[in-house]
Amino acid sequence: MIRWGMCCIFRDAPINFRRTTAKYAAKLPTDERRRHLSDICRHNATSLLEALQFCRRNDIRAFRIKSQILPLRTHPQFGYEIEDLPESNEIVNAFKKCKTYCRRHNLRTSFHPDQFILLSSPNPEVTRRSIADLRYQAEVADWVGADVINIHAGGAYGNKDVALKRLARQIRSLPQYVRRCLTLENDDRLYTPSDLLPVCERFGIPFVYDLHHHRSLADGRNVEDTTHRALKTWNREPLFHISSPLCSWQDWNPRNHHDYINPDDFPESWLNLDITVEVEAKAKELAVIQLMRDIENKSNVTTSYRS
Repeated sequence: MIRWGMCCIFRDAPINFRRTTAKYAAKLPTDERRRHLSDICRHNATSLLEALQFCRRNDIRAFRIKSQILPLRTHPQFGYEIEDLPESNEIVNAFKKCKTYCRRHNLRTSFHPDQFILLSSPNPEVTRRSIADLRYQAEVADWVGADVINIHAGGAYGNKDVALKRLARQIRSLPQYVRRCLTLENDDRLYTPSDLLPVCERFGIPFVYDLHHHRSLADGRNVEDTTHRALKTWNREPLFHISSPLCSWQDWNPRNHHDYINPDDFPESWLNLDITVEVEAKAKELAVIQLMRDIENKSNVTTSYRS
């Protein structure tokens, strides 16, 4: 059965996640800044529960959490530990309510950190900041029960083989509470499934197969074979990504995402798999609901997890 997932924010539903900037935080005295951050964190925890409730009502059984759900958490100047905030207990408890709700209703949560997570970087400071951010997201993942923190391999820095060795070395050095959630995803510019699957297989890291990226950056392997190999890297329910190009696959740049998913882009070989499919589309919840309907109309496959 397919567990459909949506990503981070809503287009039409009245659910929002607040943000702030370092520029604004710099204007505030320390105590006021911490109150400001505390208010945002507590709001975002409440909004996450609302997001999960929306997903359940609409039979969307997975939700990707915004990387900055705790804004400025690892900022070099304004970063903080959750205990530094005046409502830290309330914030953590609000996130833990999300875990309880997910377990009760068989929902799944995940994280997909921003592109500045670069474990393959030759710059030690970049790597240090990347690991700090992974530690933070693993902390929140524990509160909410998320089982995926998905990253890209990063840059090639003039030598892809050497960069992959750095990536592998950093993965080995990560604390276990980070590694237990860590996954790797192929991208649309540098790293194909053929590049990353050996790393995943060697170090026991699940592979998140992004089909759009694979179609944009081919490696000579077909969807079925790549899917089969990706499935074998998982020790829990596999998670894949689907999206459609803004224009067409024949366009000079098929990387940009469309508002919705063309159901013809969904591979038949996925239809009867027990997987989570995160829908990466600009119409957000509308795109997920529409694709669910399209696939149901296209086949008789069961596409939901009912509680």
